[in-house]
Amino acid sequence: MSPEQISPKGAPRYVIGIDVGTGSARAGLFDLRGHMLSVAKRDITLFREAGSIVEQSSTEIWTAVCAIIREAVTSAGVDPAHVVGLGFDATCSLVVLGEGGRPLAVGPSEEAERDIIVWMDHRAVGQAERINATGHDVLRYVGGRISPEMETPKLLWLKENRPATYAAAWQFFDLADFLTWKSTGDLARSTCTVTCKWTYLAHEARWDGSYFEEIGLGELAEQDFSRIGTRIVEPGTRLGSGLTDEAAQAMGLRPGTAVAASMIDAHAGGIGTVGIGGNPAENLAYVFGTSSCTMTSTAEPVFVPGVWGPYYSAMAPGMWLNEGGQSAAGAAIDQLLSFHPAAGEAVQKARALGKSLPAFMAEAAADKVSDPSEAVELARGLHVVPEFLGNRAPFADPHSRAVIAGLGMERDFDNLVVLYIAGLCGIGYGLRQIMDTQERAGASVERVVISGGAGASPLVRQILADACAKPVLAPAAEEPVLLGSAILGSVAAGAFPDVRAAMGALTSVASIYTPRGKDVGETHERRYQAFLSLQDVSRTIQTV
Repeated sequence: MSPEQISPKGAPRYVIGIDVGTGSARAGLFDLRGHMLSVAKRDITLFREAGSIVEQSSTEIWTAVCAIIREAVTSAGVDPAHVVGLGFDATCSLVVLGEGGRPLAVGPSEEAERDIIVWMDHRAVGQAERINATGHDVLRYVGGRISPEMETPKLLWLKENRPATYAAAWQFFDLADFLTWKSTGDLARSTCTVTCKWTYLAHEARWDGSYFEEIGLGELAEQDFSRIGTRIVEPGTRLGSGLTDEAAQAMGLRPGTAVAASMIDAHAGGIGTVGIGGNPAENLAYVFGTSSCTMTSTAEPVFVPGVWGPYYSAMAPGMWLNEGGQSAAGAAIDQLLSFHPAAGEAVQKARALGKSLPAFMAEAAADKVSDPSEAVELARGLHVVPEFLGNRAPFADPHSRAVIAGLGMERDFDNLVVLYIAGLCGIGYGLRQIMDTQERAGASVERVVISGGAGASPLVRQILADACAKPVLAPAAEEPVLLGSAILGSVAAGAFPDVRAAMGALTSVASIYTPRGKDVGETHERRYQAFLSLQDVSRTIQTV
C-alpha cells in the first residue's frame, strides 16, 4: 500500500518515531516539518540477577510499544489514516526467539518471558576476553577489542551456559530488528544493528564466516547466517508490505503503513542531530542518557584503538562511523549521588517538586552561581573518574572502575551539589578524552551536538562545553532520538528521497554553548590532567 493510499492526496501526513530505551518505551508523533505533536511513554521492567545479569521481556516491550503508539495518535487528535510511516530505535539488546517467535528463557530464572539479554548485561565478559585473544581481523572494525555489550560474546555465553536455549533458537534479533519483524513479518536486519553490534562487514556486504568458526559459533556460518540475518538493508528502507493486519490492529493504525528498517537508539539520536549545519563530518553526536554514546562520521575509514568502528553506513548513509562513549553516564551520576549522606534528603525534595534527582541537582547547582561556567569552582579539590561500569572508550576495558578523590566528611546538601558538579566534570573529561584520541587518529570534529535526557539542563551543557573545550549545540527538536526514528519512517513512506535529505530538512539548532575564556579553560585543563592521572593510577592498581 502506498503512502497516498493510506493518506489521501492533499491530507496532512504524519510519522511516528518509537524509542525503546533501557527503562521505558516512548512514541512521538511528528509532522513532516519535524514538529512533535504528541508523545507517550510506558516504563518497562528490568530483571536483575547476580553475575551482572540484566534481562527484559520482548512480550512486555511489544505490548508497551503498541499502547504508546495508540496513545500518541489519540492525544494528538490525528486520524490514523494520516499516519504514513513508522521508525523504530532500541537499545542494542539481544532477543532470543524459538520457532514461531515464542520467547525463550535466557537466564537462570527459567522464565521464557525473560527472553532479552540487555545491552548492559555483562555476563559475557569472559567470552569477550577469549574472543579478543584470537586477534581476528574482524576486530579491527570494533576498535580492536569486542565488548561484552555486543552480541557475539552473548551468543557464545548462551551456547556455553544455556545450550538448550541456544539450540532451540529460531532467530537471534537485535531489539530494534525484533520490533520491525514483529511489525511487518520481514526478517531483514538493519545495517546499523548488525554492523555495530554483530560484526557484519557492511563495507564488503558480508559476514566473515571464519570469525564465527574461530570463536566457537561456526554453526551460524554453516547455516548461512539464517538465524542472525541473511538480508541486510540500510536504515530507512521500507520493509515488507508495511504493517501487517495484526500489528496494525494492535497499534490502531492502517495495515500497510510504511515501516522503516531500524537503528540503535543512540544512532537514532545521531540521525536527529548530526545533520545540523549540513556537514555530518564536522559534528560529534553525543547522546547523554543512562550511558553515553559518541558518534563521529568520516568520509574515509579511520581506525581508532579502543573506539568502536569504523562502521560503514551505520548512521549517516555512505559515511564511516566511529562510536565511543561511556558505559555509565547518567547512571554514573545517579550512582555517585547515592553514596552521599544527603542523597535521601535530595530525593525527597526532587519528588516533592515532581522532578528527577539529576534535574533537581542541576537547578540547585545553577542557583549557586551567576554563570554556569563558574560552577567548576564549587568542585575545587574534588575529582571523579565516573567509570562505575568500566570504560567503553578509549580503553574498551570493562574492568575499569570509578575513582573519587578529595572527598571529605561533609554530610550536608551543599556538599552533595559539589559532588554532583565534580561528577559532571568527570563526564566531560571522559568525552574530551574520546575526542582527543580520535583526533590523534585522524577523526577530528568542530562541535558537539547533544541529545538525551541527562544532557537537557543548560548548566550541564555549559559544563560539558567548558570541560571538553568544544562548542556544544542543542538541537531544536525536543526529542532528537524520537525525531531520528521518525526521520527513518518518513523516508520509508517516501516523504523524502533519502535519510540525508530528511536530516537536512528536519533538524536545526536551538542554542549554542561556547567554552568560556582563558581562566575557566585553564581550570578545566588542570582538572583534565588530574582526571587522566587518576584514571591511569586506577588502571594500574585494579588487580592489586
